[in-house]
Amino acid sequence: MADILLAPDVFVNASVALGSPPEHVVRRVLGGGKKVKSSEWILARVEAMLGSLDAFKKEALAAQMATIRGLVELVETKKQFGPDAWADALVATAKAAGLKRVVTDHPDLADQTERDGVEFLSSDAWLVEVTTPPPPPPKK
Repeated sequence: MADILLAPDVFVNASVALGSPPEHVVRRVLGGGKKVKSSEWILARVEAMLGSLDAFKKEALAAQMATIRGLVELVETKKQFGPDAWADALVATAKAAGLKRVVTDHPDLADQTERDGVEFLSSDAWLVEVTTPPPPPPKK
């Protein structure tokens, strides 16, 4: 289940929209007791995004970030990235974590084709994938 990297927007959307596909993804991915991989770049984006949302109480920001930090294992990328370098930062983080898939609802990245060996898929697409039962075995 932890074979994916969660992008900042998935953490943010899950933090503010209970019952949303991102919230279901986060619960499913982080609910297994095993820490998932992330990076300081991802967590910095989450904090900045939550801090700028009127829908998220400012006094809850530190506690929410502490909760998220407690559920992830940080990996380091070889390069530093600016706040707008989503694709490059997510690809670098996925590679540093040994992952080939990123779940994001970022309009420029979700469900696009593979980028440098890393696949981007939306939270909706990932949920469909993990909740669809496998096909029945072929009849003999």
